[in-house]
Amino acid sequence: MKKQCIRIVLTFLICWMAPKSSIACDICGCGVGNDYIGILPDFHKHIFGVRYRHNSLWSHLGVGGQKTYLTSSEHYNTVEAWGGWNITEKLRVMAAVPYSINRRSNEEATRTKSGVGDISLSAFYQLINKRQPVGSKLLVQSLWLGGGVKLATGSYDPADRNASGESANLFQLGSGSTDFSLNGMYDLRVQDAGINLGAYYKINTANRYDYRYGNKLNLNAQAYYKFRIANQLMLAPNAGVQYEQAGTDVDNDVLVTVSGGNLLMGTAGIETAYKKIAIGANFQTPFSQNLANGIVKANNRVMVHLSVAL
Repeated sequence: MKKQCIRIVLTFLICWMAPKSSIACDICGCGVGNDYIGILPDFHKHIFGVRYRHNSLWSHLGVGGQKTYLTSSEHYNTVEAWGGWNITEKLRVMAAVPYSINRRSNEEATRTKSGVGDISLSAFYQLINKRQPVGSKLLVQSLWLGGGVKLATGSYDPADRNASGESANLFQLGSGSTDFSLNGMYDLRVQDAGINLGAYYKINTANRYDYRYGNKLNLNAQAYYKFRIANQLMLAPNAGVQYEQAGTDVDNDVLVTVSGGNLLMGTAGIETAYKKIAIGANFQTPFSQNLANGIVKANNRVMVHLSVAL
């Protein structure tokens, strides 16, 4: 049993550390969205919740990442209603409906746009669900694998794609395309101390304007510890890392050089649960980044959520 656990953990860590090539990423707006959801609360039948995310970045930076009169400060605020249903003990489906408020400011003007984003649907199958005593402690494993689809429900405005190709195509509510994803979530816990690993790969298609965002890879690893108070309240502080990697967008069969890149972030947060209610918060800060050939710089991110398990 111990050897099997070690093999699974090593496989995920090797995949997480291995270099990837030619993969694309949505980094902050439509083209750079944050797919991180943190440590998902436990639930037996159904779960419904709301998440709030705040992402920000600097775009149109000059040589060496210097700010110029063209540099814009961009903020992406998203409220997301989501839910999960356990169809059987091993089959789970999930859905998320985002509503975004985007703001872009520079020396010339400030623009805002808001509306429903791209709705996502996904299904997961549980390959591993084991609980086994190891000495005086309990070893718990869970592995979910699945896939999903992102619908083209958010507005995509081709006018916000800079025809000169000098800025990244981020200021959108949706990608305008139907995209697909592959997902994996693995959790290993010894009594109250655990590690949570997640992998997400999104395969994008071209929208009706022949613009295709690059495919996206998102990997995260977190360590956590569950503190139980009076057998009713659970507190789980956590910390870890998240890695995103991007390839290149394609606009009418032409590579968009100011797109793609990679981003490594540190994460810290806390999850709380009282009976059927879960509340959590997470903070992410960049450790290193190379986005859109240096003309985009990601800033800190924040996510908070509230959910009810039924």
